[in-house]
Amino acid sequence: PAPDLISEVIESVNIPVRVMIRPRNGNFVYNEDELEHMKACVEFCKKKGAEGVVFGVLHENNALNIEAIEMLTEAAKPLKVVIHKAFDNTPDLQEALTQLISIEGIDTILTSGGKSNAFDGAENLKALLKQAGTQIEIMPAGKITQFNLTEFHHMVDAQVYHGRLIVGELD
Repeated sequence: PAPDLISEVIESVNIPVRVMIRPRNGNFVYNEDELEHMKACVEFCKKKGAEGVVFGVLHENNALNIEAIEMLTEAAKPLKVVIHKAFDNTPDLQEALTQLISIEGIDTILTSGGKSNAFDGAENLKALLKQAGTQIEIMPAGKITQFNLTEFHHMVDAQVYHGRLIVGELD
């Protein structure tokens, strides 16, 4: 989001705010200028009092760009860091998870288990949750709503979930 919107949201709500850091739509392969812009956005969010930042960076072959992720994670400290669903594009989810666990400062991976939605990726999500243990939080996402959360929880037994309609109507 634009810096003024980030500031307005952080100042207006009494809940933790995690800001998506994404310089443009499209793929998650970023050039040096885009990475520098992302770093500046991370630093802005830190200065404004965000709880965390959310990002993902890939190479052309869809493998994680570990160097860029490490640079952005370091810039974010002590904020929480969430790796978003760019993770789902990686060719080997288990290897990608191992790489992310090794980076100090990453708290959460937002994932549909490599599929278009969490239900289709449920088996992969269970495997990721088992592999992650307590080292990193796996947050299933993708078509999880207030109407199917209980069913989905029985399928994968995660600690946290993400969904646009997960809490129902808000006043």
